Amino acid sequence: MTAQPCGTSLALESADQPEVIALIAELDAYQDTLYPPESRHLLDLSGLTQPNVLFAVARDASGRAIGCCAVVLSPDFGELKRMFVSPHGRGQGAGGRLLALLEAEARGRGCGLLRLETGPYQPEALALYARCGFARRGPFGGYADDPLSVFMEKAL
Repeated sequence: MTAQPCGTSLALESADQPEVIALIAELDAYQDTLYPPESRHLLDLSGLTQPNVLFAVARDASGRAIGCCAVVLSPDFGELKRMFVSPHGRGQGAGGRLLALLEAEARGRGCGLLRLETGPYQPEALALYARCGFARRGPFGGYADDPLSVFMEKAL
């Protein structure tokens, strides 16, 4: 693990850890309050543990998982999935550092483009993605045009 400001550390880890699974469940519970099931495009635990997935975890000074994010690498682009920082971990820059770590790892594996789908009711996430250089675009891959989806991309 690499030491980070505010006593947090970031590392590529397995999503298949009880503490990380609990963090993902917290994300799911949060999104359940915002979007109907048909507008939620989740990647389950088995999908997060595939060889083409980079999964990063942010931990606080005590080693507790406070954030996570994944990139699913495909031949044409990487897709950002499962980006979340728990409420007690927010305001420390963990989200931006998770993105930066995954961008560097994806770029190092030959990925030249990142894409994502998120929802309009998450203004903090949208602001973070914009600050980190993501621009809005239309649907990609198997996604349909949905008023509850926002699509973005960033060249690496």
